[in-house]
Amino acid sequence: MTKFLLAVHVLAAIVAVGPVTVAASMFPPVARRLLAAPDDSGATGTLHVLHRICRVYALVGVVVPVFGFATAGEMGVLGSAWLIASIALTALAAVVLGALVLPLQSALMEGRGANPARLAMVTGVFNLLWATVTVLMIVRPWSTTGA
Repeated sequence: MTKFLLAVHVLAAIVAVGPVTVAASMFPPVARRLLAAPDDSGATGTLHVLHRICRVYALVGVVVPVFGFATAGEMGVLGSAWLIASIALTALAAVVLGALVLPLQSALMEGRGANPARLAMVTGVFNLLWATVTVLMIVRPWSTTGA
């Protein structure tokens, strides 16, 4: 059962988190292009698609920690330092996405004066958090169950 839960957890992370990180990273350059050429309907459409990808896959991404907790429970590692750190960083990434990235994307699309450079920075922080979680999940520092 552990292998099944782990496989679903990893697949969910790839399918859900991957598109969010890519779409969120693509958004600021397209927003800059649209600000430089406000009549660029292609850029407007692209922004809407990228924002929708971020919103939808953020919701789908809830599956990742659900199966992560189930896997950790099966493995008996719920109290492990590497897992607790991963959980905290995952929660922080979710807050950054929900409270900063998505609202800044909306503000840019609605022309409310948001700054694409700030969005790029916040998106970079979001992506760095996910990269750190990925490394923690692979390396599992301080683990007593082996690498």
